[in-house]
Amino acid sequence: MKRTVLAASISLAVSALLIAGTGSPAAAADTARPHPPKADKSQAVQDARDSIAAHPKAVRASSDDTFKSASVLVDKDGTRHVHMTREYRDLPVLGGDVVVHSAPSGAFRESTLTLKDSLSLPVTPKVSAQRAETLAQKKFQGERADTTSKLVVDALAGTPRLAWQVTVDGIAPDQSPSHFNVLVDALTGKVGQTWNDFHTADGTGHGYQVGDVPLTTTAVSGGYQLKDATRGNGETRDAQNLTATNDSPPAGWGKAFTDTGNVWGNGTLSDRATVAADAHFGIQATWDYYKNVHGRSGIKNDGVGARSFVHYGNNYANAGWDDTSFSMIYGDGAPGDKPFTELDVAGHEMSHGVTSATANLNYFGDAGGLNESTSDIFGTLVEFNANSAVDTPDYLIGEKISSTPLRYMDDPKKDGASQSCWTTGTKNLDPHYSSGVGNHFFYLLAVGSGSSQWGNSPTCDGGTVTGLGNATAGKIWYRALTTYMTSGTTYPQARTASIKAATDLYGAASSQCAAVEKAWSGVAVAPTATTCGGGGTPPSGSNLLSNPGFESGAVNWTASSGVVTNDASGTPHSGSYYAWLDGYGSAHTDTLSQSVTVPATAAAPKLSFFLAIDTKESGTTPYDTLKAQVVNGTSTTTLATYSNATPGGYTQRTLDLSAFKGKTVTIKFTGTEDSSAATSFLIDDTAVTTG
Repeated sequence: MKRTVLAASISLAVSALLIAGTGSPAAAADTARPHPPKADKSQAVQDARDSIAAHPKAVRASSDDTFKSASVLVDKDGTRHVHMTREYRDLPVLGGDVVVHSAPSGAFRESTLTLKDSLSLPVTPKVSAQRAETLAQKKFQGERADTTSKLVVDALAGTPRLAWQVTVDGIAPDQSPSHFNVLVDALTGKVGQTWNDFHTADGTGHGYQVGDVPLTTTAVSGGYQLKDATRGNGETRDAQNLTATNDSPPAGWGKAFTDTGNVWGNGTLSDRATVAADAHFGIQATWDYYKNVHGRSGIKNDGVGARSFVHYGNNYANAGWDDTSFSMIYGDGAPGDKPFTELDVAGHEMSHGVTSATANLNYFGDAGGLNESTSDIFGTLVEFNANSAVDTPDYLIGEKISSTPLRYMDDPKKDGASQSCWTTGTKNLDPHYSSGVGNHFFYLLAVGSGSSQWGNSPTCDGGTVTGLGNATAGKIWYRALTTYMTSGTTYPQARTASIKAATDLYGAASSQCAAVEKAWSGVAVAPTATTCGGGGTPPSGSNLLSNPGFESGAVNWTASSGVVTNDASGTPHSGSYYAWLDGYGSAHTDTLSQSVTVPATAAAPKLSFFLAIDTKESGTTPYDTLKAQVVNGTSTTTLATYSNATPGGYTQRTLDLSAFKGKTVTIKFTGTEDSSAATSFLIDDTAVTTG
């Protein structure tokens, strides 16, 4: 519904809506706005392009930038989320991607990104491509097949620079396919970040079978083939103990599994089809989880199934996902051990493909840990969803591969290498170990802290977390990954992304949203003024709030739909944007919040904001209210309450935060109106100061 127009207290907005000759606001201002039709993906992309053109600062865009859509998500209510890649003067920008969020009407709402400033740099290299390739090849270990290079802008960390992205394809020393990437400074020749686009599980083999399971196959001449037409023609093939090189494995590689009686394997390793049954069931279980739980049709959400190759390599003690060839490989393990075909391994590896098709998280730094933990999370959820008696669901990763699990989600440090608590040094670890922070967060969110049938999970802050269950926690993580994360998302930014996801799904005042915040604090990921929000402008001076005047839209804020706006029906205190809570003339609640850490050394911390109140109510009874609150864990403190009883134009309000020194809290505004006449609460130019 459309909110009522503001009256005399905000005269600028009203004057534009007068009907000629009547001297009163247009009647249409109080009528319901038709719900906009749901946008198709092409319209969502166009809205995103229009938003970038109208709000270049919000996405750090310059006149030399161009954007291409990578993925599109349209919510049930028509809200659009378009993930865009960026090119600067026709060069790909690594770390320059952005998610543009638009309202159902198509109006810009906010953006999610990691790029801190617009780009300005020369694009003529001083180092040749050949020289860059030679330098990169020296970093590669294994059997080299091909080397390619392309000129890019490296904006992944620090000052953006011109670089050669060199990809060395081949076979790694452990027989894994390798797409080894090296960034070489195109001006100085300095070798920088490296990563591998092929993702493996981190173990030594010792696989197991999934037992007696139903398999969907395809009838062919003379019998059946391990190809599932109901799941995008996902297929399982025999690699014949070879390793594929170059495009690994290329189309048509390997040998199809066929059988005249549609019976696959005999439960022992004497039949090569036994592990094929394991792998094929892994394809089915992963597809079914994403389809039935998240409505996702296949890894890329395009209805196309993946391929699995079993008996890969010679005693290859690993498994992995190759996004280049859109396939999964399984080795037979070390001599005398079983193949590497555990169900959560299948879900883990194919979830790397989901990550690649959505947030496209880097495979290094905090983003690398998030990439790996996302696969551990969804691999675990695939296992729970399948609920096999042969592989009892748990929060251990690859527990049937070796004598001890590869990773423990309840307390990741138990493996001797992973981190349970985030630090600024987490980004320097191998992604299999920095993933511990994300795994620990998810366990706390799903199961909770302390002892349970699944393990014993401590918290890094000494707090207590009550779990929400797998279904809720999984939906929140999937929403955060597909809607708010970008390639360079850090752990603090993942906190913000998942809080936004929980708000979208359950509301800003929900217990689910509070649990997300407590779970992140439980792994030592607390919001800070300079890191939360995925790209908001850092605060200046002593203001601890980010984007305090809303000029970057809703960036850094968690808000009800339409609260942060530049709607011309109202007016900001300054700038173009402001927050508009309520004003619908019906029973309604709006919220607006942002987390902040109040320094323990603050002399006299205060919350201040400009508030305007316009109402159609009469009298002094407070029918409609706005509460300024502080949420500290599960406790909510109301600092002040304002209502329709005292309407007026913008006035600065200042409230004491001394009780919250040394704590990470959420500043929250809650506007509630009853079912009759409307009251609008406008907020702008907020601040948390240290005094």
